[in-house]
Amino acid sequence: MSSFGSNPYIKSQCKTPISPDVDPQFSGSTCIAIAHNGQAYHNYMQYLSNWTTSIARGTGSDKLSQRPLPLGMLYDNTTIEGSWIHVENVTEASQKYSPEDYKRVVVNVTMAMPHAGVFAATRDPINNIMQPQDLNGLGEYIVQASVPSPVTNVLCATMRKKELEPMVYTEWPRIKGSATNLTGWPKDFAIPQWPGWLNSTPVDDLFGFGEKYGRRHPVFAKYPIDYNTILNHTGWFTDSIYILASSSPEDFALCSLRVSLATDCSTRHHASVSGGSMSAHCEDPTDDLAYGKSYTNATDGVIQKDWSAVATDWAMALSLNAGISDGAASNARLLSQLIPKTQALDPSLPSIAEALAVLSGNTLLLSTTGSPFIHFWNYSTTVTTLKEPQYQGFRATLRSKDYASGGTQKWQGIFYVVLFLTFATNVFCLVYFIFIRRGFVNDFIEPQNLFSLSLNSPPSKALAGACGGGPEGEQLLMNWYVKLDRNREHFFIVNGTSPSLINRRAKRPKDFEMDTSPTVQTYTKLSSRHSNFL
Repeated sequence: MSSFGSNPYIKSQCKTPISPDVDPQFSGSTCIAIAHNGQAYHNYMQYLSNWTTSIARGTGSDKLSQRPLPLGMLYDNTTIEGSWIHVENVTEASQKYSPEDYKRVVVNVTMAMPHAGVFAATRDPINNIMQPQDLNGLGEYIVQASVPSPVTNVLCATMRKKELEPMVYTEWPRIKGSATNLTGWPKDFAIPQWPGWLNSTPVDDLFGFGEKYGRRHPVFAKYPIDYNTILNHTGWFTDSIYILASSSPEDFALCSLRVSLATDCSTRHHASVSGGSMSAHCEDPTDDLAYGKSYTNATDGVIQKDWSAVATDWAMALSLNAGISDGAASNARLLSQLIPKTQALDPSLPSIAEALAVLSGNTLLLSTTGSPFIHFWNYSTTVTTLKEPQYQGFRATLRSKDYASGGTQKWQGIFYVVLFLTFATNVFCLVYFIFIRRGFVNDFIEPQNLFSLSLNSPPSKALAGACGGGPEGEQLLMNWYVKLDRNREHFFIVNGTSPSLINRRAKRPKDFEMDTSPTVQTYTKLSSRHSNFL
């Protein structure tokens, strides 16, 4: 168990055969870099595929809430669906922060993801939740948990080359024009130390740079060449990482990424034998399980500074800093092509801000795995990881299905015909035994009855030679009947061509009644109505 976004804990949970004993310095970082690559690109490609489908169908929109949702995958069997929250109008924001001579495009998106820890909680034996595999695949359940949701805020703004000069090291007056070897960036370069403040920029109020906001602007080693990106992930008291992308020699986009915990969300988890899904349910005033209603004094949007270390590993793994050596990474090229050209979202393309948010989604899932179900670390302030996990409770609702009483596929509807015929047959039998043949009927050919009849029947010449070996040939064609000796109420089996009663002279008047056993009554009913229907 660890605090949210504890990078050492995340690395320690990465599965690799190269243990820290073999590679003490890079075992964890190498493993997590591969994990970031696999998870981030998988989610990103699925997101781009959804965009391709949307474009083909002509269902694109310039409204963020109507555009494809962020998504992900957890443990290879649970689909993750995020949501866009705190939606801002791109046109209004762009016009607000544009100078008179330049139409700046500002895209500010916020993506919420479900709390990944709910997955483990629903499978912990202490909660006693029956899993689908425990019910032969017929069970399923839905849990809605009142826990905070991790949120990524991505703010991107287009900028001209000259506006970026205070943020580009090679453009600083004392450096400009000199040959600069960027191999050791940023360790070997004279960047003013904290608490010194750097020169102001045209976007200080937009990004919150400067002493007024308590945040220093990033410093990039150089301008990236066309279709490249450069990363700024170092700094003092940093709570964000910054990416500079270029789409042409004069057009750039500066993006900031930071993470917080949202209190107006809850996490929903649906599990079935074929897999499951998790989603973040946010900004619903009717949601009684929104975390803020369970923890009323929780502060919404507190930035999680530890996440910047997780984001650094993520960004380096995805080659977002390859532009420092003109690496021309494929991911950087695609992101640069998504820089918006107008002061509105393009209905036929995702923006670079949306793309970066989706790419970073896996870091939110990793950061919440094993983290508390509350919005702060309520253990020791000196450590961010507990050696022994601790249980934490949270409000939740559980809806479960332990069996299936109907079809789950359309073709299974044919079985309703069988069910109807079965019902009709049962109704017919009920009516028949109530109104036509009142009372129960003894079945003479049930094995136990037939065995008794055979033992109590006289030997038959028709079965001569069949003793021990069984009947054969013509013997199999003979008719056999159950007969009744009324004087003794004795039943036995005989062969013949038609049934008849022994001791017929013992006939009684029809109006004479005599107490007889139920078996004799059954025999009388069957033998007297042999020529009638049923």
